[in-house]
This record gives sequence, C-alpha cells and structure tokens, in this order.
Amino acid sequence: MSNRETYTPWTREYRIETRAAQGDGWRCPTTGAVPPPVSMGATFARDDQYRTPAGLAYLRDQGTPGYEQVEDVVAGLEGGSDALVFSSGMAAATAVFQVLPAGARVVVPQTMYFGLTKWLLEFGTQRGLEVVRVPMDDLDAVAQAVEAAPTALLWAESPANPTWLVTDLEACADIAHRAGALFGVDNTVPTPVHTRPFELGADLIMHSGTKYLNGHNDVVAGLLVAAPEPTEERQALWERLRLHRRLTGPILGPWETYLLLRGIRTLFPRMRQISASAMTLAEHFSAHPLVSRVAYPGLPTDPGHKVASRQMTGGYSGMLSLHIAGDWTRSLRAAEHCELFIRATSLGGVESLIEHRYTFEGPDSTSPKDMLRLSIGVEDPADLIADLEQALERAAKDAP
Repeated sequence: MSNRETYTPWTREYRIETRAAQGDGWRCPTTGAVPPPVSMGATFARDDQYRTPAGLAYLRDQGTPGYEQVEDVVAGLEGGSDALVFSSGMAAATAVFQVLPAGARVVVPQTMYFGLTKWLLEFGTQRGLEVVRVPMDDLDAVAQAVEAAPTALLWAESPANPTWLVTDLEACADIAHRAGALFGVDNTVPTPVHTRPFELGADLIMHSGTKYLNGHNDVVAGLLVAAPEPTEERQALWERLRLHRRLTGPILGPWETYLLLRGIRTLFPRMRQISASAMTLAEHFSAHPLVSRVAYPGLPTDPGHKVASRQMTGGYSGMLSLHIAGDWTRSLRAAEHCELFIRATSLGGVESLIEHRYTFEGPDSTSPKDMLRLSIGVEDPADLIADLEQALERAAKDAP
C-alpha cells in the first residue's frame, strides 16, 4: 500500500504528461531532494514495541518507498487503482498465469512475445493450464475459443511482437466479459502514451518495464496494474498476485527501481519523437524496391490501421518490421551491413536496434524468415534511413 504521506502531495490533479515528468510530485521529506532517494535496506529495524518507523519489515514482503513511488506513478499513468513492480516483464506476465486455478483455461494470441508463448507451452501446460491460441485479428475465432468452454483469462498484446498485428481491445474485452472471463493486456509496446487499455475494458495491464518505460536498455523490470474499479473477481486476482510476489520473491532491486522511475520521467517526449520517426521510416520504406512489405499499424495500408487509429492516440509507437524482397537470406545480410542500427535483442531504448527475429528465436520460431524487426530510437530519422538504404543495397549486391 502507498506511503505517500511521507512525501509532499500535490493539491490538484495534473495531466499524465506532467505526472510522469515529476514522478507524481514526490519529494524527499528529509532533504527536499527532487530525485527520489534510494533505500538499499533489505530489512528494517524495529523499536522496543516491535514496530518499524515506516511499517516495513522485509524487502520481499513489502518492498521499499521506492517501490511505492514507481507503482503509484505507473498506476496513475494507466488510470489504474494499484500496481506491482516485478523483477522482469516475464516475471510479471507469468505471475498472472501462475495464480490462476490449476487446470484453468486461457485463450492467448497466436502472435505475441515469443518468451511468454514458450513459457506457456513448456511450463503452463505442465501445471495443468489449458492453453488455446487464436489469431487475435479474427474476432469470430476469439469469440468461439472463449465461449467453447469456461475460460478464466483472455490475453492480448497490441500491437503484437514481432509482426505488429493489431487486436481490437474493446471488442475482446466485451467477448471476455460476456463469457465470464477476465481480460489482460500487454501494453508494453504502445505504453499509456498511445493506448489506455482500461478505457477499453481491460481488467489487468502488464508491462515489460525493460522496454519503453525505462527506455535506456539498462534495467530489466516488469509491472502489473490493477483496474480502476475492482470487482470481486478482479480484487481476488489482485490479492493473489500480491501474495505470489511476496512468497516467490520476483522483486526488483532498489537501484533498478530508481532507474526505472528515472526513465518514466521522460516517457512522453521520448515516445512522441520515437513514434514520429518510426512513421517516417515506415512511409519511406513502404515503397522501396528492396522491401516487399512494411509492417507498421500507422500506415493506411496496414491491415490493423483502422483499429489502431481508433484505440491508439498520438502515434503508433516505435516498432516496425521490414520484409526484405528476394531470398530470405538478404534480410540477414542487410542486418549485418547496418552501422547505425545496433544488432541486439530488446526494444524501446533510445538507441535504434535491428534484429533478425527468426534467427534469435530458433527453430521453433513462427517469425517470417524475411523479416527484420526494428526498434526505433531517438536518433535523427534521416540518418536511420540512410543506414538502412546502404545496408539494403549492399545486401542486394551480395545476393547470389
């Protein structure tokens, strides 16, 4: 629970851009420091009445004041009632599935983050979860899957990694609720800057804080956010998630919590620049002779553009994929020839990254072999375009 009384609260409500920039107006009550203090304690001394001054006992049980600040800020940005910070996005996401009853039926996207898909098939099924995968752009298929048998949870990710397929979140929320299921949304890629899932009917939001929330590729973190109006079912799930974190210990370190909050302070200006640059690149390469297709929901030609335009505001985030024309090995060679784009896994940082996703994921990958996944950073888009242009031309010349 929040310990905000130890900080100086604002006397009025501000827009979420302002709340992010100032970390909800928290100040150190002792020194007045603008950056939040980092409390490194893992345990807390008690007085002669066996009480601790801030009501804390042990890091894994209750976290630190730093936890409370970042949780309050992210809950506020999403319009939620509460949040929990975790040691990684995977720790946050898998916690949701681990607290469901044994044997629970879950409906998940065919296309979503590879790591969560693999965990569900390797470990979720071992503990009895019935995992049903569906194409989330086919609402009839989603409805049929959810209604075929009692379903505990419908999970969505939009735009979905790595093909950037768009899911109609409002329609899926309606499908889930009519069937008595909860609806969880991975909001990592759009962030609350571009999509607000609770306003579209979500019961729970997940973030890989490693990505855009941190934004600097120097933290691994995850978060879950509770809906603004807890129903009995929502509240029961949330209390189990809180207990799960306390007992299993997937906690974030105090220094990492500080870095996560520092990144969130610049989330809005970063996302706006990144999204604008991604659109510039998508438009440029959509008619390129060496590119067969650009996957980016901001393009009017993208299959998900209509839905994305309805549920995303201010941009379409910074992720796009290029499908390279010709033999699929050209995509690998194009990545090899990039100089400014960094060949690395992850997304959402200030540096632009490029990845041949199929090679990274291995033989079980469902990613197209001709596809390069791009995470656009804050560099000048003209430089990024020039780097990709020369890489594509060199890859074409390498072709047998």
